[in-house]
Amino acid sequence: MVLHEHDGQHFLTIGGVQLMSTTAAASEQTMAELACASLPPKPRVLIGGLGFGFTLRRVLELTPPDATVEVAELLPEVVAWNREFLQHVNGRLLDDPRVRIHQGDVHELLGGKSRYHAILLDVDNSPDPLVQSGNARLYHRGGITRIREALHPKGRVVFWSANRDEQFARSLDRVFKRVECVSAKAYPQAKRFTHTLFVADRD
Repeated sequence: MVLHEHDGQHFLTIGGVQLMSTTAAASEQTMAELACASLPPKPRVLIGGLGFGFTLRRVLELTPPDATVEVAELLPEVVAWNREFLQHVNGRLLDDPRVRIHQGDVHELLGGKSRYHAILLDVDNSPDPLVQSGNARLYHRGGITRIREALHPKGRVVFWSANRDEQFARSLDRVFKRVECVSAKAYPQAKRFTHTLFVADRD
């Protein structure tokens, strides 16, 4: 896993494959907007995957001062890079009083006592994991059920994916009341919708 900087932009590659960059963050922001579309007062939000902080920044823009936003990041390097190299990109997000950073697997938080009004999962490239093989359990039936149980009634989960996966959408549909596959652009001026956001609502 390598962080590159070129002409003021940052790029994260894993095994030579570009996973994210500061030049293409529109889909992460759309993900936050979908997740936070109808939050109640004093919302509790869980973000799985810090990345370059674009999702967290948009969630903080959309939530009130009394919100609680938990962020689970498996890789300590990503947390350190946000503090050391990326503050000029998104500011001091991790110092916001609403934010709780958990260095570890989001799967562990999903099995705890906390319940969330919105869950945003951007932990891997797609339901076919690239970053960590253990992420696959989030996309299987047991993981999907675990996510549903971690939501308040009428809560919402949004999964980010680099590609469309009809089989995964069907798996979500078996567990959640309503499922929608939303196409998203990598950056606002893009001509094509290259990413998919799986939106699932609990009854």
